[in-house]
Amino acid sequence: MSGKNDIHAFIIHLMRASARKPQVDRILAACPLQAHVIEAVDGRALSGEYVDAVYSSDSFHAPRYPFKLGLGEVGCFLSHRKAWQAILDKGLEAGLVIEDDVEMDRVVFTEALELARANIAERGVIQFQVRQIKDPGPVIAMHNDVQLTRPAVVPLRASCTLYSRSAVKQLLGQTERFDRPIDTYVQMHWVTGIRPGLAIPSGVHDKGQEIGGTTIQARNKPMSERFAREVLRPFYRAKVLAYSRLNDRPKI
Repeated sequence: MSGKNDIHAFIIHLMRASARKPQVDRILAACPLQAHVIEAVDGRALSGEYVDAVYSSDSFHAPRYPFKLGLGEVGCFLSHRKAWQAILDKGLEAGLVIEDDVEMDRVVFTEALELARANIAERGVIQFQVRQIKDPGPVIAMHNDVQLTRPAVVPLRASCTLYSRSAVKQLLGQTERFDRPIDTYVQMHWVTGIRPGLAIPSGVHDKGQEIGGTTIQARNKPMSERFAREVLRPFYRAKVLAYSRLNDRPKI
């Protein structure tokens, strides 16, 4: 990349989640990149016709996703697509997409970002995870104390992710209609053709519970639905592991 202006940050913020506005300001202050606030798509405000136009409860890809998305999850996916489109519209070489419940350590994150910048053109997608990953995979690059790894199973969560311009163009084309949450889709490198990397340590962590909890998942779900999810989730994860191993490639 030719210069620091080739990457901007985009913070996704749901305007009615006013309790999170101070956290958005903290991210703006800590982020070493020029940053923009993207107004999140409010799933509650979407018409049924629009939801049907962008989301399919029937899976397009294997493994089949066993759960129906809530309106918050649909809005979340559309919000990330909105941020991807902003990367293209601004003519950037890459863009950092951040959710508004992230806490950023500027010093550590800046080191991780430098490594990610140097590798994003090749990798396409690089995650800055908000939690420790049990099996981060082999190290493929290093910068000072930061490692870039290639996990066998791409971790879930889309809290803080760097995307190359070519990756967002590809992802936008693939997800005009989607069948599962944003992080679950990006996890499927055998579908996207993009093999994400991990920057460790990331310099970011989850602040969600401290600022009011999730704005995506519906609360107070029926006991039957919670039980079904607990039963089905391990089977889905096992299938993802199998597909990940079957399609394990060293390149994106």
